[in-house]
Amino acid sequence: MKKTILNPNAPKPIGPYSQAVQAGKLLFVSGQLAIDPKQGKIATADVASQTRQVMDNIKVILEAADYGLKDVVSTTVYLASMALFEEFNHEYTKYFSGEFPARATVACELKAGALVEVSAVAYKE
Repeated sequence: MKKTILNPNAPKPIGPYSQAVQAGKLLFVSGQLAIDPKQGKIATADVASQTRQVMDNIKVILEAADYGLKDVVSTTVYLASMALFEEFNHEYTKYFSGEFPARATVACELKAGALVEVSAVAYKE
């Protein structure tokens, strides 16, 4: 079973991809930027507030498929600079309790104005 997830309360895809795709018990959430879904653009300039917006976007997409942050088993984090790592981690930690998902973090060039992007994989019985 494969199902495309689209939540109007999350940023609309800006290219040929889905917000998320459910395949069996797995949910693959596309990389999310700090786009405010109401404004349709990146609305903040610092990594802490961008991280909060990114994680809120992921949370809303997960909920549209009846998953939650507790179901996330892996994330991939893209930072505009590794100098942002500590501040990103401070905010990211607030979204998980107990066991943290597996994670990879890399520094790379992101869309103009973006400091952080996160994709996620969730699993639910």
